[in-house]
Amino acid sequence: MRVATIAVYSLKGGVGKTTLTINLAWASAVRSARRTLLWDLDPQAASTFLLGGDSGRHQAQSIFSKDVAAAKLIQATAIDRLALLPADASLRQLDHLFHALDKKKRLSKLLDDLAEDFDRILLDCPPGLTETSEQVMRAADLIVVPVVPSPLSQRAFQEVATHLAQRGAKVPLMPVHAMVDRRRKLHVEALERQPDWPVIPMASIIESVAVQRAPVGAFAPRSAGARAFNDLWQAIERTLAERLT
Repeated sequence: MRVATIAVYSLKGGVGKTTLTINLAWASAVRSARRTLLWDLDPQAASTFLLGGDSGRHQAQSIFSKDVAAAKLIQATAIDRLALLPADASLRQLDHLFHALDKKKRLSKLLDDLAEDFDRILLDCPPGLTETSEQVMRAADLIVVPVVPSPLSQRAFQEVATHLAQRGAKVPLMPVHAMVDRRRKLHVEALERQPDWPVIPMASIIESVAVQRAPVGAFAPRSAGARAFNDLWQAIERTLAERLT
Protein backbone atom coordinates (compact mmCIF):
# COMPACT_ATOMS: atom_id res chain seq x y z
CA MET A 1 0.00 0.00 0.00
CA ARG A 2 1.29 3.46 -0.89
CA VAL A 3 1.68 6.29 1.59
CA ALA A 4 -1.66 7.56 2.87
CA THR A 5 -2.46 11.06 4.07
CA ILE A 6 -5.04 11.44 6.84
CA ALA A 7 -6.23 14.97 7.63
CA VAL A 8 -7.79 15.69 11.01
CA TYR A 9 -9.95 18.70 10.34
CA SER A 10 -12.90 20.62 11.71
CA LEU A 11 -14.65 23.77 10.67
CA LYS A 12 -14.75 24.90 14.30
CA GLY A 13 -12.22 24.77 17.10
CA GLY A 14 -12.55 23.30 20.57
CA VAL A 15 -13.54 19.81 19.42
CA GLY A 16 -10.43 17.89 20.46
CA LYS A 17 -8.76 17.96 17.05
CA THR A 18 -5.15 18.07 18.20
CA THR A 19 -5.64 15.45 20.90
CA LEU A 20 -7.19 13.22 18.27
CA THR A 21 -4.32 13.79 15.85
CA ILE A 22 -1.45 12.94 18.17
CA ASN A 23 -3.20 9.85 19.51
CA LEU A 24 -3.89 8.58 16.01
CA ALA A 25 -0.29 9.28 15.04
CA TRP A 26 0.85 7.24 18.05
CA ALA A 27 -1.43 4.36 17.07
CA SER A 28 -0.07 4.46 13.53
CA ALA A 29 3.54 4.40 14.68
CA VAL A 30 3.24 2.01 17.62
CA ARG A 31 0.20 -0.18 17.07
CA SER A 32 0.55 -0.50 13.30
CA ALA A 33 4.36 -0.07 13.17
CA ARG A 34 3.99 2.45 10.34
CA ARG A 35 6.62 5.02 9.50
CA THR A 36 4.50 8.00 10.50
CA LEU A 37 4.79 11.76 10.08
CA LEU A 38 2.61 14.25 11.93
CA TRP A 39 2.59 17.50 9.96
CA ASP A 40 1.35 20.34 12.17
CA LEU A 41 -0.37 22.92 9.96
CA ASP A 42 -2.01 24.85 12.79
CA PRO A 43 -0.19 28.10 13.73
CA GLN A 44 -1.13 27.47 17.36
CA ALA A 45 1.40 24.60 17.16
CA ALA A 46 -0.37 22.52 19.79
CA SER A 47 0.69 19.18 18.28
CA THR A 48 4.24 20.48 18.09
CA PHE A 49 4.14 21.42 21.77
CA LEU A 50 2.61 18.13 22.89
CA LEU A 51 5.21 16.07 21.03
CA GLY A 52 8.11 18.14 22.31
CA GLY A 53 8.94 19.72 18.98
CA ASP A 54 10.91 22.89 18.35
CA SER A 55 8.61 25.57 16.91
CA GLY A 56 10.90 28.54 17.45
CA ARG A 57 12.58 28.83 14.06
CA HIS A 58 9.67 30.42 12.17
CA GLN A 59 10.33 28.46 9.01
CA ALA A 60 7.13 26.46 8.72
CA GLN A 61 5.67 28.69 6.01
CA SER A 62 8.92 28.62 4.03
CA ILE A 63 8.21 25.00 3.12
CA PHE A 64 5.29 26.13 0.99
CA SER A 65 7.24 28.88 -0.76
CA LYS A 66 9.93 26.23 -1.33
CA ASP A 67 12.61 28.28 0.36
CA VAL A 68 13.28 25.30 2.63
CA ALA A 69 12.74 21.62 1.84
CA ALA A 70 10.16 19.99 4.10
CA ALA A 71 12.50 17.09 4.81
CA LYS A 72 15.05 19.44 6.36
CA LEU A 73 12.59 20.59 9.04
CA ILE A 74 11.38 17.14 10.10
CA GLN A 75 12.17 16.35 13.72
CA ALA A 76 12.37 13.06 15.57
CA THR A 77 10.06 12.50 18.55
CA ALA A 78 10.41 10.34 21.63
CA ILE A 79 8.11 7.81 19.95
CA ASP A 80 9.63 5.18 17.68
CA ARG A 81 8.68 5.59 14.01
CA LEU A 82 6.90 8.90 14.66
CA ALA A 83 8.39 12.08 13.18
CA LEU A 84 7.12 15.63 13.41
CA LEU A 85 7.01 18.49 10.93
CA PRO A 86 6.46 21.34 13.39
CA ALA A 87 4.29 24.42 13.16
CA ASP A 88 5.10 27.97 14.19
CA ALA A 89 3.56 31.44 14.04
CA SER A 90 4.57 31.96 10.40
CA LEU A 91 1.65 29.71 9.40
CA ARG A 92 -0.73 32.55 10.28
CA GLN A 93 0.06 33.92 6.82
CA LEU A 94 -0.29 30.60 5.02
CA ASP A 95 -3.70 31.35 3.53
CA HIS A 96 -2.34 34.56 2.00
CA LEU A 97 0.64 32.67 0.60
CA PHE A 98 -1.56 30.02 -0.99
CA HIS A 99 -3.68 32.76 -2.54
CA ALA A 100 -0.62 34.56 -3.88
CA LEU A 101 0.95 31.37 -5.25
CA ASP A 102 -2.28 30.36 -6.99
CA LYS A 103 -1.11 26.74 -7.01
CA LYS A 104 -4.04 24.57 -6.05
CA LYS A 105 -2.01 21.42 -5.39
CA ARG A 106 1.06 22.80 -3.64
CA LEU A 107 0.41 20.72 -0.52
CA SER A 108 -0.19 17.59 -2.60
CA LYS A 109 3.14 17.99 -4.35
CA LEU A 110 4.98 18.56 -1.08
CA LEU A 111 3.42 15.40 0.30
CA ASP A 112 4.55 13.50 -2.79
CA ASP A 113 8.11 14.57 -2.00
CA LEU A 114 7.83 12.82 1.38
CA ALA A 115 6.18 9.66 0.11
CA GLU A 116 9.27 7.47 0.08
CA ASP A 117 10.07 8.09 3.73
CA PHE A 118 6.67 7.49 5.34
CA ASP A 119 3.75 5.07 5.29
CA ARG A 120 1.26 7.40 6.96
CA ILE A 121 1.15 11.19 7.12
CA LEU A 122 -1.30 12.86 9.51
CA LEU A 123 -2.16 16.52 9.08
CA ASP A 124 -3.24 18.55 12.12
CA CYS A 125 -5.25 21.20 10.28
CA PRO A 126 -6.28 24.66 11.45
CA PRO A 127 -10.04 25.20 11.83
CA GLY A 128 -12.09 27.12 9.30
CA LEU A 129 -12.92 26.91 5.62
CA THR A 130 -9.84 28.58 4.15
CA GLU A 131 -7.23 28.34 1.40
CA THR A 132 -5.34 25.93 3.63
CA SER A 133 -8.37 23.68 4.07
CA GLU A 134 -8.88 23.68 0.29
CA GLN A 135 -5.31 22.45 -0.14
CA VAL A 136 -5.92 19.77 2.48
CA MET A 137 -9.09 18.58 0.77
CA ARG A 138 -7.17 18.11 -2.48
CA ALA A 139 -4.28 16.31 -0.81
CA ALA A 140 -5.86 13.96 1.72
CA ASP A 141 -6.84 10.35 1.20
CA LEU A 142 -9.18 10.55 4.18
CA ILE A 143 -10.50 13.43 6.28
CA VAL A 144 -11.29 12.62 9.90
CA VAL A 145 -13.72 15.13 11.41
CA PRO A 146 -14.22 15.26 15.19
CA VAL A 147 -17.82 16.19 15.98
CA VAL A 148 -18.89 17.06 19.51
CA PRO A 149 -22.50 15.92 20.13
CA SER A 150 -23.91 19.44 19.99
CA PRO A 151 -26.03 21.23 17.39
CA LEU A 152 -23.31 23.71 16.41
CA SER A 153 -20.62 21.07 15.95
CA GLN A 154 -22.97 18.85 13.96
CA ARG A 155 -23.97 21.81 11.82
CA ALA A 156 -20.29 22.54 11.15
CA PHE A 157 -19.76 18.95 9.99
CA GLN A 158 -22.71 19.19 7.61
CA GLU A 159 -21.24 22.39 6.16
CA VAL A 160 -17.98 20.58 5.43
CA ALA A 161 -19.80 17.66 3.84
CA THR A 162 -21.91 20.00 1.71
CA HIS A 163 -18.85 21.99 0.63
CA LEU A 164 -17.03 18.85 -0.50
CA ALA A 165 -20.09 17.62 -2.38
CA GLN A 166 -20.55 20.95 -4.14
CA ARG A 167 -16.96 20.99 -5.40
CA GLY A 168 -17.12 17.37 -6.48
CA ALA A 169 -14.37 16.22 -4.14
CA LYS A 170 -14.08 12.46 -3.85
CA VAL A 171 -12.09 12.31 -0.62
CA PRO A 172 -14.11 10.42 2.00
CA LEU A 173 -15.07 11.95 5.33
CA MET A 174 -14.95 9.98 8.57
CA PRO A 175 -16.97 11.78 11.26
CA VAL A 176 -16.07 10.88 14.83
CA HIS A 177 -18.16 11.54 17.93
CA ALA A 178 -15.64 13.38 20.13
CA MET A 179 -15.65 14.44 23.79
CA VAL A 180 -18.68 12.23 24.44
CA ASP A 181 -20.28 12.26 27.89
CA ARG A 182 -22.85 9.47 28.05
CA ARG A 183 -24.38 11.03 31.16
CA ARG A 184 -25.75 13.82 28.97
CA LYS A 185 -29.05 13.22 27.24
CA LEU A 186 -28.03 15.35 24.25
CA HIS A 187 -24.93 13.22 23.72
CA VAL A 188 -26.80 9.94 24.02
CA GLU A 189 -29.39 11.10 21.51
CA ALA A 190 -26.65 12.13 19.07
CA LEU A 191 -25.03 8.70 19.33
CA GLU A 192 -28.39 7.04 18.71
CA ARG A 193 -28.85 9.10 15.53
CA GLN A 194 -25.40 8.15 14.20
CA PRO A 195 -24.63 4.73 15.73
CA ASP A 196 -21.99 3.91 13.10
CA TRP A 197 -19.70 6.82 13.94
CA PRO A 198 -16.65 5.99 16.07
CA VAL A 199 -16.75 7.40 19.61
CA ILE A 200 -14.04 9.10 21.65
CA PRO A 201 -15.21 9.61 25.24
CA MET A 202 -14.85 12.64 27.45
CA ALA A 203 -12.42 11.31 30.03
CA SER A 204 -9.94 12.76 32.48
CA ILE A 205 -7.24 10.42 31.15
CA ILE A 206 -7.65 11.97 27.68
CA GLU A 207 -7.58 15.48 29.12
CA SER A 208 -4.28 14.50 30.78
CA VAL A 209 -2.62 14.40 27.35
CA ALA A 210 -1.86 18.12 27.64
CA VAL A 211 -0.31 17.62 31.08
CA GLN A 212 1.67 14.51 30.21
CA ARG A 213 2.61 15.88 26.76
CA ALA A 214 2.18 12.37 25.43
CA PRO A 215 -0.50 10.26 23.73
CA VAL A 216 -2.81 8.26 25.99
CA GLY A 217 -1.43 4.97 24.73
CA ALA A 218 2.02 5.95 26.00
CA PHE A 219 1.03 6.56 29.64
CA ALA A 220 -2.31 4.75 30.09
CA PRO A 221 -2.33 1.94 27.49
CA ARG A 222 -5.08 -0.07 29.20
CA SER A 223 -7.50 2.82 29.64
CA ALA A 224 -10.83 3.17 27.86
CA GLY A 225 -9.45 6.26 26.13
CA ALA A 226 -6.50 4.33 24.69
CA ARG A 227 -8.84 1.59 23.47
CA ALA A 228 -11.09 4.16 21.81
CA PHE A 229 -8.20 5.72 19.89
CA ASN A 230 -6.91 2.29 18.89
CA ASP A 231 -10.37 1.23 17.67
CA LEU A 232 -10.63 4.44 15.64
CA TRP A 233 -7.21 3.88 14.11
CA GLN A 234 -8.17 0.35 13.09
CA ALA A 235 -11.29 1.76 11.41
CA ILE A 236 -9.09 4.26 9.57
CA GLU A 237 -6.74 1.51 8.40
CA ARG A 238 -9.67 -0.52 7.09
CA THR A 239 -11.01 2.49 5.20
CA LEU A 240 -7.61 3.20 3.68
CA ALA A 241 -7.17 -0.44 2.67
CA GLU A 242 -10.47 -0.34 0.80
CA ARG A 243 -9.66 2.98 -0.84
CA LEU A 244 -6.03 2.50 -1.80
CA THR A 245 -5.72 -1.16 -2.76
